[in-house]
Amino acid sequence: MTDRPYEGSWNEDPHDGYNPYAQQYPQQYPQAPVPQQPYPHPQPQAWPGQQAYDDPQDAHQYTQQWQGQTWDTQTHPRPSTDAATAAETAYLPPVGAQEPAAAPARHAQPRPAAPAPATGPSDSSGGEPGYGPATLAGNARVTDAQRARAEGRSPIIEPGMQPAALTALLGLLLAGTAELGVYALLVPLVVLQAVTAAGWFRLNGMWPARQGIALGFAGALVADVAVLVAGRENAPAAILGTLGVWVLLSLVLQLRSHADPDERMYGLMATVAAAALAIVATDYLAAAPHAVATGAAAVAAAVLARALPLPAAVSVVVSLLAAAGAGAAVGGMTGLGAKGALLGAGAAVCALIGHRAASYDYPSRFVHFTAGVALPLAAAAPVVWVLGRALG
Repeated sequence: MTDRPYEGSWNEDPHDGYNPYAQQYPQQYPQAPVPQQPYPHPQPQAWPGQQAYDDPQDAHQYTQQWQGQTWDTQTHPRPSTDAATAAETAYLPPVGAQEPAAAPARHAQPRPAAPAPATGPSDSSGGEPGYGPATLAGNARVTDAQRARAEGRSPIIEPGMQPAALTALLGLLLAGTAELGVYALLVPLVVLQAVTAAGWFRLNGMWPARQGIALGFAGALVADVAVLVAGRENAPAAILGTLGVWVLLSLVLQLRSHADPDERMYGLMATVAAAALAIVATDYLAAAPHAVATGAAAVAAAVLARALPLPAAVSVVVSLLAAAGAGAAVGGMTGLGAKGALLGAGAAVCALIGHRAASYDYPSRFVHFTAGVALPLAAAAPVVWVLGRALG
């Protein structure tokens, strides 16, 4: 016995560090000899499902490190792995850590390359729309009409047979109601004026333009009321007075706009033109009933003939001949006689101009069923009034 009770548990070597486990657990059994390492730098054994690395530094960063002294683990048996097991688990991800991309695996087999996705022509009908060379080159997106002009193609698309059939139907309604009275004529005329105002704004690429459409249609209604109040003899003054007031009103409204100067000027011109066309259609109320019937029937025949699948020059000639024939036929029934052919031919010329305007700049289907229907009849209204008065 000694006066120091724990004398036997301390390390006699004063140069050795403090061993707390030696104090708590006195050494009672002889420690097994530590086997000598065959390599100067021991390499960690790869566990199943975990890749081993050739570089000890790469393996060291994924090895848990203990701070301070601990039990010696070199005497414990290591799990045995063969080449087959390592090959089977070479593609499994490491446990508890991500596989580094730069470290080569010892048992890694060559992985098959992933098949490249099949490439084919892009489908412009779904997903991202396709663009022409102007967009692919880095320039700003262009419209179809601008691309067609750059490529030398014509931006003219005819409305077709369906809008022509609607124009003919509306023309026949005007011709039939003109003989019934001004109030009967007013019903198809109001429809014509509304479609004219809406179609002109859409033809100019301005949509939605509810304020401009409402302004033009309101001007047409005011002109109709003014003609009904003033009578046919004073119709020119009523129509021109309404047109002047609406031009001034459109100018005031555009000056109050906060848009750019170029946009305000473009909106002013579109608003004035829509209001003018809708108001000019009031000439059907100012013209004589026989002239309205003859001119509207001639426009219906001209537009139907223009929609036939014929060359452009031939189609124009056929349209004028058809309008002259329809004018002569209706004029014979209304008392105009052969003069109806001249009135019908004059109305057909203006109708073809309106038809051409509705076909310009790659118009949409909405344009074809609004401007394509209304512009031929609206453009022919002044000629019907003038020739009707001149021919008696």
